Amino acid sequence: MSEEQNLLGSYLRARRDLIAPEQVGIPSSGTRRVPGLRREEVAMLAGISAEYYLRLEQGRDRHPSPQILTAIAHVLDLDDVDYLLALATDRPRRRTSRRRPRETAPASTQRLISHLGFPAFVEGRYLDVLAANPLAAAISPRLEVGRNRLRDVFLDPAEQALFPDWEATARALVAGFRQSVGTGVEDPRSIELVGELSLASTQFSDLWARHDVGPARARRWSSSTRRSDRCGWTARSSR
Repeated sequence: MSEEQNLLGSYLRARRDLIAPEQVGIPSSGTRRVPGLRREEVAMLAGISAEYYLRLEQGRDRHPSPQILTAIAHVLDLDDVDYLLALATDRPRRRTSRRRPRETAPASTQRLISHLGFPAFVEGRYLDVLAANPLAAAISPRLEVGRNRLRDVFLDPAEQALFPDWEATARALVAGFRQSVGTGVEDPRSIELVGELSLASTQFSDLWARHDVGPARARRWSSSTRRSDRCGWTARSSR
């Protein structure tokens, strides 16, 4: 089964690689062939058999109970259990060439943010800018309709300079993107965007491989710039 068809297994493998044995009370002894937890260690801590956990990672069992997934999420220190549940309930699909309709922000949303007294913009499913008010544009001219936040934050040094903690911002952005596209990472736009950024930015490639998932709520990022003494803007997702 390919990685696209076994999103749950790919996610579980990536996340257990990030958990050090010491984090879950397992003493480190000798050389380990895996960077994080072994499959049998995850299974033991989650209270399931090693054989059953192996079937989950290999995609041979696609109907784990919510209780089992919650136990695994606790072991792997996952913040978003809903994302794990979505991966488990989503059926394997072939890649599709069908593109989603172009996203736009409702006129009412555009009017709303234009009257806000702080910088604000609206993001779409793929983190394209769908609307931005003048205060946001004053902080970054890249906050204009049609531009993509992932491209700008990872590929534009001038945009990166706006963030005093760019690495934290980058992590949040990639996690938010994975949350936004959900189980639709194999749609044409996602494939193109992830492929482009993975080739152009090792930072993006490394972060994408972590399979971090951001919260579904709006994200706040701080920005300290030479142009403005305002601090912060709000990013909203429109799906």
